[in-house]
Amino acid sequence: MRGRHILAGIGVAAVAVLALLAFAWRPAIAPIAPPAQGSFPQDLIDAGERLASIGNCIDCHTAPGGPPGAGGRAIHRKYGVFHSTNLTPDPETGIGAWSEAAFARALREGVSRDGSHLFPAFPYAHYTQLSDADIRALYAYFMTRPPVKAPNRGNTLPFPLDVRPLQALWKALLFTPGPYRPDPAHDAEWNRGAYLAEALAGCGVCHTARNLLSAEEVGHPYAGAAYEGWYATPLDISPSPRLWTEDELFAYLRNGESLPHGVALGPMRRIVSNLSRLSDDDLRAMARYLIKLNRPSGAALEPRIARGLSPAQPSTDTQRAGHKIYMEHCASCHGAPGSPPPVARSPLGLSEVLWNPYQAYNLVLTILDGIDGRDGLPGSMPGFRDKLSDDDIEALAIYLRTAYTPLPIWGLLAERIKLARNDPMSLP
Repeated sequence: MRGRHILAGIGVAAVAVLALLAFAWRPAIAPIAPPAQGSFPQDLIDAGERLASIGNCIDCHTAPGGPPGAGGRAIHRKYGVFHSTNLTPDPETGIGAWSEAAFARALREGVSRDGSHLFPAFPYAHYTQLSDADIRALYAYFMTRPPVKAPNRGNTLPFPLDVRPLQALWKALLFTPGPYRPDPAHDAEWNRGAYLAEALAGCGVCHTARNLLSAEEVGHPYAGAAYEGWYATPLDISPSPRLWTEDELFAYLRNGESLPHGVALGPMRRIVSNLSRLSDDDLRAMARYLIKLNRPSGAALEPRIARGLSPAQPSTDTQRAGHKIYMEHCASCHGAPGSPPPVARSPLGLSEVLWNPYQAYNLVLTILDGIDGRDGLPGSMPGFRDKLSDDDIEALAIYLRTAYTPLPIWGLLAERIKLARNDPMSLP
């Protein structure tokens, strides 16, 4: 009797596996000979280059120090590490054997040329909204890059999350395919901004938190999320006491700086550089969409601004120690507390890094490694990794938080300073 039950269980499991495989099956698309470099018109290639820059494609598909577009960059997610794939037209290790139809299917449906499902670390949930014309231009650009033979690196996912057919279930639950459809409730400029932010730039990849199934949280777009050890700040309602206006957000996206909000930090500096390929009209449309998404343009919150410009006096030993460190290492550039900075820059007390209610990542990482101004964007700051101990950084962070905001000290601050110094990608 027991044996029959075991056999029945095995049979049910086998049927379930076969049903999953049947549900997940997608046909392979036949390989092609790599198109000749001269088979695409130059204006189409140029358009694709601009689109790829806006979409941050080459940055994501380039390992540190590796050939551009050849893949291998680590993408850290909650359940493991993915590695971006080779986007060059090498026929063996890249996409040289991919037809335009195969390329479009990967973007629109998250399915590779061989029929296997792609993991959602590749943001096809955004790229599915791309227009046919933009996909065609991107294909022309990538197929005319120098081919690089670079085998794709494996991912580090636990079983059964590494089973690709299971991605079909993920898609059935959490993925809505299809090109962008303009919202008739809004005008053409708003819809253009929505297309750029949602489909091409994929702003939600960084700025929207993910649920337990690693999908972007529905109902909370652009509310802020941890990304690459940094915290991608909210784009809907700024934690700073000075809320964004459309003009300020446009200036920030165009130049990487907006008074009173300060300069771009961490990975956002790369994004600003890539967005430089957008016209002013497109960038204004994008700023308008992001500002209008959940609320009208923000006005100043005067009581909080007053606190941010007139800091409280230190009242504990830790705060006094942090104040001393600030005066020794920071005041020469950022100004004495309560005084204007000696150079034209955002008042430190209005910075989002101090007002973020949840995370001190951006503050700590900036103190540790500074801001590298060699990328041509505004802002340059030395790092203090070798000058300040973890205890020093904790005291400085506590002083700044309590002096300029009424918010409580961040939880687990000491532990996260250690992680930021030694293994920032592991920051939760």
